[in-house]
Amino acid sequence: MVHSERGSQFPLQRLRADLKGNGLKGSMGRFGACANNAAMESFFSRLQRNVLDRVRWSTRADLRLAIVTWIEKTYRRKRRQRRLGRLTPVEFETINTGLKAA
Repeated sequence: MVHSERGSQFPLQRLRADLKGNGLKGSMGRFGACANNAAMESFFSRLQRNVLDRVRWSTRADLRLAIVTWIEKTYRRKRRQRRLGRLTPVEFETINTGLKAA
């Protein structure tokens, strides 16, 4: 999924074909829904600072593993979110599904 604000690039036929050719789907937020962008910009800023800018990755597989590890071990377990009642996503899921925290 490739998400963007309501930019003019998504209606372009060529971009749609490129996305489809790479197994991706385009998504546009609703007009005036800037909260979607703010959350994603915050996430990608943290990802850039904590993973992408730290090391020059030798392979895509190494980079993918580093991103997944950061999301699962750091971002989802430590970052408290206001919309989740100041809980981390893992705490929220544990409370709402009755599972034990890993």
